Amino acid sequence: MARTVKPLNDTQIKQAKPKEKEYSLSDGSGLQLSIRPNGTKSWLFKYYRPFTKKRTNLSFGQYPQITLAAARAKREEARGLLANEIDPKEYKEQQYTQETQSRLNTLEKVALDWFELKRSTVSPNYAEDVWNSLERHIFPTLGQRPLSGLTAKLAIDTIKPIAAKGALETVKRLCQRLNEIMVYAVNTGVVEHNSLAGIKAAFQTPIKKSMATIGSERLPEFMEALSRASIKFTTRCLIEWQLHTMVRPSEAAMAEWSEIDFESKVWILPAEKMKMSKSHKVPLTPSTLRILEIMKPVSGHRQYIFPADREPRSHTNSQTANAAIKRMGFKGELVAHGLRSLASTILNETKLFDSELIEVALAHQEKNEIRAAYNRAEYVENRREVMSWWSDYINKAKVAASV
Repeated sequence: MARTVKPLNDTQIKQAKPKEKEYSLSDGSGLQLSIRPNGTKSWLFKYYRPFTKKRTNLSFGQYPQITLAAARAKREEARGLLANEIDPKEYKEQQYTQETQSRLNTLEKVALDWFELKRSTVSPNYAEDVWNSLERHIFPTLGQRPLSGLTAKLAIDTIKPIAAKGALETVKRLCQRLNEIMVYAVNTGVVEHNSLAGIKAAFQTPIKKSMATIGSERLPEFMEALSRASIKFTTRCLIEWQLHTMVRPSEAAMAEWSEIDFESKVWILPAEKMKMSKSHKVPLTPSTLRILEIMKPVSGHRQYIFPADREPRSHTNSQTANAAIKRMGFKGELVAHGLRSLASTILNETKLFDSELIEVALAHQEKNEIRAAYNRAEYVENRREVMSWWSDYINKAKVAASV
């Protein structure tokens, strides 16, 4: 017959005095209070481990910090685990490990792991923009917070001041990037679910605006302003280079001498510099080759064709052209990226060229996968005619401006 143990009470525990040797008071069902010679009173749960059936102890902490009621609650929790063949001691160690790991997996740490993968799929400029936006707007407030404790409200409260300034495009990108980080965290087992999945619904959707550009009839006016503008020589050449080649501002700014194939008269932009992560070839015209001739004495001995003013070993800033166009009197009317729209409009209006050729010349993404595979050759020779016509058109506008 099992021995019946009378449960302990607080008075009995308080009055228990230390002895020469350690001894225990039992509360039943494996819970004991150990009293040491130095007077320390500790709660122990004695049980048989599942499967091995070896006897062991699990500490619940010291009295009075852990009260009798709290110790009994811990005992019942442990007994519940044993009923499901779970070792309470192993379970406690696993919980401690998980909690420790959870505290170490901060938003900034996990974001850095995510970014190492992200940066391999996008251009260097875009990757820099992604990380800078997180460093500026997210990390100062949420960077050191464990990802497991990151709530939608915390993220929304952090982004709200940006939305209040009307920077809705920035808000949209931050929501998107935070969600990408959370999806990465779920897929790698850092968290169990994406707590930020719906945060974009807390903000207004930005109205998509086209890049500011001018009408074709104003190209002579632009060329005249460019010829008379009080801007640096390199910047003037940069703008003309971008206009003739129809590339994006960042692609023009980062152009390297090593990318120019003078023999084939082609500029080969590597995939890592392109928005669509696909290499792009630009047939060079007499006008673009002339710009390279002009720039050779300036930067022919360096890496970049259009070097930065203060640090010639680096390339000029992608916003340099924009700043110059504003100073030329086109603020609010034209941006550097709008030069591509201008070229697209004029080329399509001529009806001389297949629209597909124009799209390839602009390095736009082919949405039809079959046609995209077929167009891998990029029609370089066919596009020479497009680029030559466009360069001639620009030169005529320049002449008209001088007249």
